[in-house]
Amino acid sequence: MTSEHTGTAQLTTAMMLSGTLGVFVVESGAPPFDVVFFRVLFGALALGGYVLARGWLRDHGFTPRTLGLAVLGGVFIVFNWVLLFQSYENTSISVATVVYHTQPFYVVLLGALLFRERLTAARVGWIGVAFAGLILVSGVTPADFTGGGAYLTGIGQALLAALLYGLSTLVTKRITGVRPHLIALVQVLVGIPLLLPFADFGAMRGTGWDWGWLAGLGLLHTGVMYVLMYAAYAKLPTAKIAVLAFVYPAVAMVMDWAVYGHHIGPVQALGVPLIVTASLKVTLARKPASAPAQRTAGRAPEAASRTATPAACEA
Repeated sequence: MTSEHTGTAQLTTAMMLSGTLGVFVVESGAPPFDVVFFRVLFGALALGGYVLARGWLRDHGFTPRTLGLAVLGGVFIVFNWVLLFQSYENTSISVATVVYHTQPFYVVLLGALLFRERLTAARVGWIGVAFAGLILVSGVTPADFTGGGAYLTGIGQALLAALLYGLSTLVTKRITGVRPHLIALVQVLVGIPLLLPFADFGAMRGTGWDWGWLAGLGLLHTGVMYVLMYAAYAKLPTAKIAVLAFVYPAVAMVMDWAVYGHHIGPVQALGVPLIVTASLKVTLARKPASAPAQRTAGRAPEAASRTATPAACEA
């Protein structure tokens, strides 16, 4: 098996794991803040154990500046997860996941706004196509504005989660000389004290499978999934990474239908190919010759920002 075939298998597995995340969140039965708290707690144990076993804490490469950027990215990532999991409650796993996949467009828009990165007319056009698809996928009707607003709130939560993910991406891309595993470890460690004041431990008195789902979010969806993704990024071209990223929402929609009987309607389904096509066009847009894309281990910081995680669009 070639290196690229290995990377393809690794990233496909990681994206399939990511697609099951919504089921783990819902089945845990815990409030979103508790879910994320235990995700970062178990995730820190998993990533910390892996990093220690590889001996990467020696010569970690962090400077005060890059460590500060990793911490800031962690703040964005942690609250991005909280909002996404709240969106599952107010909409559905399928709708929340597809809306959340507007992340690449926020990265482009925020890069142009905050760092004056080049924004071409073609990219603006594809972003417009994506948000037309978003309107269709959201399925918002006039009744949603007058019927209590829970569904509309859920759409907003997914959009805000995508915005925070975009901010984390831009921050993390500016970290160089540090392994992505170490950046991810800092980000989940930040979440422990950050979420501790919001965690409701009184709601966590149960035992059994509830804890199994929570442990899975940390060990599988943070530990194993991140290790697989970062290993794959070093082996794959950007085009293949961008395409395989859509395994995540596809699996999430299948799981939502298979486990909960939820599915998007025919009109909503029309928006999915618009978002997918626009995302690929924006992600794979040719970069200026003066700033060629790299396909070496030097891409590690960029890979860390993809976790769609996080986590390629990772949750």
